[in-house]
Amino acid sequence: MENTTKITAACVIENGKVYVNSKLDFAAEGSATSLDFLKAAYTHYQLNYPKFYKMDSLCKLAMVASELLMRTNRINEKYASEAIALIIANGASSLEIDTEHQVSIADEANFFPSPAVFVYTLPNILIGEIAIRNKIKGENTFFIFDTFDEDFIHSYTDSLMNNDKAKCVIAGWVDFYEDKYRAFLYTVERTNEGEAHTTTNINKLIDNKLNFERN
Repeated sequence: MENTTKITAACVIENGKVYVNSKLDFAAEGSATSLDFLKAAYTHYQLNYPKFYKMDSLCKLAMVASELLMRTNRINEKYASEAIALIIANGASSLEIDTEHQVSIADEANFFPSPAVFVYTLPNILIGEIAIRNKIKGENTFFIFDTFDEDFIHSYTDSLMNNDKAKCVIAGWVDFYEDKYRAFLYTVERTNEGEAHTTTNINKLIDNKLNFERN
């Protein structure tokens, strides 16, 4: 049977919980804030990436999700750096850090913009952080939607695969604003294993219902 595009691994982070391949893998619901939760997850998984503490909240969320995804499916050991693409979207863009930056420049008498804050005032910086960490050099694009558009992400991802622009795609949604957060990232590969890469299965993924058990 000819290989088709399949969802081969996934990580979902929301409401103080981490799901890896649809199974609850970590919970820290008692964390006071979303940042407390992300730090707890970072410590729990022993991610060992000191730059994490310098990142903005959006990048912290993306880093935890991508690290767990890459641990689950070591695609960077299976594909060349140029063969892996990153297609990620969100709804709030980089508003969380934009607001912090605006506060730092609003008072003319106390004008003190921080370069460490300013560097994160584009949402696609999180893709750069993932790419640098994992030496990914393939196509990367970040989109802003009011809500997750599974039809678009599905179509764009399969187009890259079908036109030999990528052999593997990391796709999904990473959003953080006003202490509300949600991330889901998944890998798509051309293989006979995994769930078919369809909009129906993407939606099941969001609801943590996909079954990744292998025969």
